[in-house]
Amino acid sequence: MIAAVLFDLDDTLYDQARWLAPAWAAVAAAAARHGVDPAALERELRAVAAEGSDRGRIIDRALARVGAPDDVPIAPLLAAFRSSVPRRLSPYRGVRAALRALRDELPIGLVTDGDVAIQRAKLRCLGLEDAFDVVVLSDELGRERRKPDPAPFQTALAALGAPAQDVVHIGDRPDKDVRGAAAAGLRAIRVRTGEYCALPDEPAPWRSARDVIEAVSIVRELGVRVRAAG
Repeated sequence: MIAAVLFDLDDTLYDQARWLAPAWAAVAAAAARHGVDPAALERELRAVAAEGSDRGRIIDRALARVGAPDDVPIAPLLAAFRSSVPRRLSPYRGVRAALRALRDELPIGLVTDGDVAIQRAKLRCLGLEDAFDVVVLSDELGRERRKPDPAPFQTALAALGAPAQDVVHIGDRPDKDVRGAAAAGLRAIRVRTGEYCALPDEPAPWRSARDVIEAVSIVRELGVRVRAAG
């Protein structure tokens, strides 16, 4: 039986590229005030991010590619990135309904990496602030506790009061979601959506699904321990 389900956020419940696009535009506009060609920088920001957003130093690397002066300050560019919120942002089709239906049957939680203020802003923008029984932002535990560290999963398990062997985690990253869930004793369903959809299943997940809708269907087909009434 499955007693609870955890979810990743970025590229699992929504397309992170739709959050990043206006953020890169905001960074380019801020850099323009320091003599940097905004069109060229925005183009390079997208290109560098496409190489793997978790490699870090995206702004620095993009500035170097456009030949920006060494004295261009990074702080206002980072501030522009962090304060950028899209006018419109929606989860993947069917996600809200799938979360509501599953939550009617058992507790659900969110485990996500990233700047705390930005991750909370994403949840507000997506209309998912109140969609979960527990939300764990790994950066609140320390950046060194980001997935695949088991700590954020363990924190979610403690909050839900559920044993690891009865909990499933759904996420898009084999190297973070699958590996981290396994380290905490959870089963993982890997979804093939977003930036890392082409990564091989290394390590292998417990199950693989096309998207969250299919992953939730797998959970329900396998049987859930229904939430107690009231």
